[in-house]
Amino acid sequence: MSSELLVDLADEPAAAQLGQLKLATIEDQQWPADESTLSKSETDISQGFDGGSPHLPWDHPFYDIARHQIIEVAGDDNFGRKVIMFNACRMPPHHQLDHHKLLMYLKGTLDQYVESDYTLIYFHHGLTSENKPSLSWLRDAYREFDRKYKKNIKALYIVHPTMFIKTLLILFKPIISFKFGRKINYVSYLSELEDVLKCDQLIIPARVREYDNKLRASLKPTVQPPMSPPRSPPLPNQVFGVPLALLRQRSPDGDPVPVVMRDTISFLSEQGLEIEGIFRRCANVTLVKEVQHKYNSGETVNFREMEDVHLAAVILKTFLRELPEPLLTYQLYNDIVNFSSASSESPATAMKTLVESLPEENYASLRYLITFLAQVSASSEVNKMTNSNLAVVFGPNLLWGRDNAMSLSAMGPINNFTRTLLDQQDLIFT
Repeated sequence: MSSELLVDLADEPAAAQLGQLKLATIEDQQWPADESTLSKSETDISQGFDGGSPHLPWDHPFYDIARHQIIEVAGDDNFGRKVIMFNACRMPPHHQLDHHKLLMYLKGTLDQYVESDYTLIYFHHGLTSENKPSLSWLRDAYREFDRKYKKNIKALYIVHPTMFIKTLLILFKPIISFKFGRKINYVSYLSELEDVLKCDQLIIPARVREYDNKLRASLKPTVQPPMSPPRSPPLPNQVFGVPLALLRQRSPDGDPVPVVMRDTISFLSEQGLEIEGIFRRCANVTLVKEVQHKYNSGETVNFREMEDVHLAAVILKTFLRELPEPLLTYQLYNDIVNFSSASSESPATAMKTLVESLPEENYASLRYLITFLAQVSASSEVNKMTNSNLAVVFGPNLLWGRDNAMSLSAMGPINNFTRTLLDQQDLIFT
């Protein structure tokens, strides 16, 4: 992967040449329509929506943008940063897309996450002369994203870059800050993303996967890029990626709350409540892996010795995200995503009924977590983590679809449910 921006912007002749660059072959422009990328659980929740869009109701002002699924949010990466995806192949021809509204929709999505560290992944394959935005729109879009958006983006990964996108970055170099330029990385094959996140959590369009397979097939065997590494067999004392019921069986005292949650929350309760931006910052990925390995090897982890609040915060989120089944369980997925529209009871009463149906270890762990997060929120004047902010961070780590991916259709309802859990926790867990 490379982040080099090579030469300065040429004047109009260069811009004209850029417009003439070949963006895609005829074959590339004839990809079949993408199959539905929704999990069964996500398909269920869209019954009340127009068949063309799982995202928003037809009368929503951004329905005509959201229905194309150009922008998706995909949980956290290996560094504990939120992942936002942009799919060029899903952009329709110019006359079918209001590019100004697309920009506003993108800003609206980013507004939920820009106060935290985040990663942007741009899948370039599928951008053609029919759907590429104009140079002036790209320039205005970059300028529209002020420091608030650029400060906390930690990496921009451009997947399957072409000469077009590389030339575009060269042309835009004069208006791209040096710091932002260093965050740009080229990714030639999907397998390279495994260094950043688990690819099975991404809703990658089928045509992008097919294109990646074609690129691999065109290479000589001696220069084949590495495939995604196989998952390692579980260690005898494995903690991450292990069901809560099994962790409880292994616990010497039968405590239903896993040791990782007890360790991290105990440390954070002592030293993290007044840290501004707690849960919004990433941690050193090497240290994260070291701590995970210690837990998985049965070793004791002492966060007080490491004195790294953000490391403990990332470990807590990582533990929740790597559970084989989310803390709120697949069984409650539809009930939670439809909660605001389906419940006729008071929110606290309905939530109390829902969470009390969880397995005992899930309920105990959820109660332990929410009680702690309420303490964090109580210090929000100092740490800036209100219930709404905490819900944005933890919602995707408490519930996701069976295909392990998350679309914007479910993200909002899950975050709202999490926020209400925090708002009403005194009533729900009594």
